[in-house]
Amino acid sequence: MASFKTILYSKQCHVGLVSLNRPHVLNAYNMQMRDDLFEIIQSIKDDDEIKAVLISGQGRAFCSGADLTEFGTAPSQVIARDVRWKRDVWGQLYSLDKPVISALHGYCIGSGLELALLSDIRISSFETKFAMPEVKLGMIPAAAGTQTLPRHSSLSLAVELLLTGRTISAEEALNMKLLTRVVAEHELTNTSLNICHQLSLVPTKVLSATKLALRESNNLTLREALSLGSRLSLRTLISYDGS
Repeated sequence: MASFKTILYSKQCHVGLVSLNRPHVLNAYNMQMRDDLFEIIQSIKDDDEIKAVLISGQGRAFCSGADLTEFGTAPSQVIARDVRWKRDVWGQLYSLDKPVISALHGYCIGSGLELALLSDIRISSFETKFAMPEVKLGMIPAAAGTQTLPRHSSLSLAVELLLTGRTISAEEALNMKLLTRVVAEHELTNTSLNICHQLSLVPTKVLSATKLALRESNNLTLREALSLGSRLSLRTLISYDGS
């Protein structure tokens, strides 16, 4: 298994285990982490043995947001933007046809929350704190938060959270539909892993088709979405081989 500077990556049965590993800065998201995640997600995409993915964080937090110490360190904004588009981790994660589960604890802030919102299932401990504080720093979320937040919650709640940058509890995040489930911290790992192992028993083509139907339906009318669902269902039945 390859070694990465900011991520711990391993496989357990048919589950890819991805853990953010910069605990000394609460797993702040930096350029090296972006590069490591890009390589890992590409590997997961190409690995037929992996049927589900679990993303977690080492230490006291899932992710405290972008590493602000790196802002302005690129040789130029043109180079920074070019590198970002070539290593589009967020688009890569969104289009991944395998289910992604995030196990959230401590702090899930800014880029951390955006990463979680691009997961399919989000499990959190009761103590976790959430925020999208970019507006307080004179910025807007750069990793799709303005798009994913209102798609999970309501537009009015998303606007309030994005414009105020306030911190919310796991209970409020659950009520806003940003989370799938909230559990005691000592249950977080086992609960998340159990879901991953359950998903790994489902045929890969079924999981992939289901994710595609859900993802594409956002941009379709109900009639178009029903047609897509029917086509994917038929295609899955025709190609079903139990794998």
